[in-house]
Amino acid sequence: MYGIIYTEVKERTVFLMNAMLINLIARYNSIAFTHNYIMGFAYKGNIYAVKTVGLSFGIKLDRASSKNGGGYCLRYQPTKAEKEALVESGQAELICSKEWFDSFHACSSYNKGEDFERIITERAGQEWEKDNAPFFKGADLTTEEASYSIKFEKATICTETTLIKQGV
Repeated sequence: MYGIIYTEVKERTVFLMNAMLINLIARYNSIAFTHNYIMGFAYKGNIYAVKTVGLSFGIKLDRASSKNGGGYCLRYQPTKAEKEALVESGQAELICSKEWFDSFHACSSYNKGEDFERIITERAGQEWEKDNAPFFKGADLTTEEASYSIKFEKATICTETTLIKQGV
C-alpha cells in the first residue's frame, strides 16, 4: 500500500517538475535574444562543443541558489548518455583535451564557462571580452552565420526570479 502511494506521489512530482520545466523554457524563449547555442561539455578526457537551435539536450530543472533569489532555474547539465550520443554521432566537435582545458583554466581568473566562451570566441577569429549582458539583451558570439549564446556544462541558463523581474 505504501509503495503505491509513494509511486503516485513520485509520479505527480515528476509530472509537476516536467510542467515547470516546460513553463520555464517557454518563458525563457519568449524573451531570449537568440535561440542559437554553442553548448560545451567534457567527455572521456576531451572538451566538445555542439551547435543547436533551441534549448534541447541537457536542460534540467534545478533549484536556484538563495543568492540568485531561490526558486527554480534552468541548468545545462547533459547526461553521460547524451554526451556519448552526440560524440558518437559526430554532432559534437572536438575543441581540446580536458587536460589542456584544465591547465588553461588553472591560469585563468574566470570560471570554466567563461573560459569555454573565450576559447570558442577566439576560435571564431574574434577577440573575447568578459561581459555581463543578460540573455535577453545580447549574444555571446555573433558571426556572419548567427548570434550564439555559449554555455558550458553546469551553467545556469536562467532563473525564475529573472523571468519574473522581466515580466514573463
